[in-house]
Amino acid sequence: MNRKAAVLLAVLLAAGCGPGREGQTAPESAEIPIGVYGALTGPEASFGTSTVNGVRLAADEINAAGGLLGKKIRLVVEDDQGRAEEAASVVTKLVTSDDVIALVGENSSNQSLAAAPIAQANGVPMVSPSSTNPAVTQKGEYIFRVCFTDPYQGKALAAFVRDTLKANTAAVLIDKKNDYSVGLAEFFSKEFTARGGRIVAQQSYVGGDAEFRPQLTAFRRAKPDIVFIPGFYTDAGQIAIQARDLGLDVPLIGGDGWDSPTVIEIGGKSVENSYFSDHYFVGDDRPVVKQFVAEMNRRHGKNPEATAALGYDALKIIAAAITRAGSLDRKAIRDQIAATRDYQGVSGTITMGPDRNPIKPVAMIKIENGVMNFAGWVQP
Repeated sequence: MNRKAAVLLAVLLAAGCGPGREGQTAPESAEIPIGVYGALTGPEASFGTSTVNGVRLAADEINAAGGLLGKKIRLVVEDDQGRAEEAASVVTKLVTSDDVIALVGENSSNQSLAAAPIAQANGVPMVSPSSTNPAVTQKGEYIFRVCFTDPYQGKALAAFVRDTLKANTAAVLIDKKNDYSVGLAEFFSKEFTARGGRIVAQQSYVGGDAEFRPQLTAFRRAKPDIVFIPGFYTDAGQIAIQARDLGLDVPLIGGDGWDSPTVIEIGGKSVENSYFSDHYFVGDDRPVVKQFVAEMNRRHGKNPEATAALGYDALKIIAAAITRAGSLDRKAIRDQIAATRDYQGVSGTITMGPDRNPIKPVAMIKIENGVMNFAGWVQP
């Protein structure tokens, strides 16, 4: 089926005009096809590549241990280039042409929101590694995530800023074209003010902008205790440089979208003493984390980012669900993903809530002396 025809079929299915796949099993073969989609090229490629690396490690470990139900996992990886329309297209291909029984993806909420209705309409379980917008799992009962949500993360960030950093005022800089940024800003601000803080300024930009001085100048006049920047690492470093150049020396605070060495590579000393929330800490003493970090270092020569840990956990949770289901029936696998309790993941102990969002702790990370250090857990 060509790409255009596949997209048309997916639209018809999502509109309720097709049969769907609820209760269907994958065709009999020696392998279990599992789809993985993400940005392997484009401005979000660091996220996608890291995630796929984590998924591949999980698949290799599972296959080395004998596979699932006597079969080996076969990953079918697609690049959506960080674009929502392409995410819908590649997921249509994965579920209609490649006949995958489950999906891992996407990192960005924009892409997951575009693809989730297709997975739902076809009855294919989808587990997002790091799409935090609450609307993602609201697309249907087949849609899950292993990361915390924006409301969950926003509350944790506000609690940390108020209780640990003792900040009374905040300025917020939003990427207005990014659902993730807009949502996280909203939930942070709501919780921050509920805890007695004040938002003294709010400005916006568009991801990929090069000039942030007008917004930051307005922040300097407002004199906030902290500046909250719920965007991606691709912009955060440059924002930090311009903030420091203007004499805005308060702590900069980010969400999990900051989790990439690139934020330090770009920002350098300007991101010193900044903080962001994350899904795991590379120095965690738990054996599952130590083993994961050691193997990822052996393979890639560097510490894995949180997206790699989340990709790893996403596939491991799908695999555990397949084992418990005892078959490749997609509905049975969906039900077992929903039944996940106390899974000991690299990104924390995960219990899947009734809304298909995980209950887990949030890690706070501090950039200090050019490296990322653990600054404490915020418990749910």
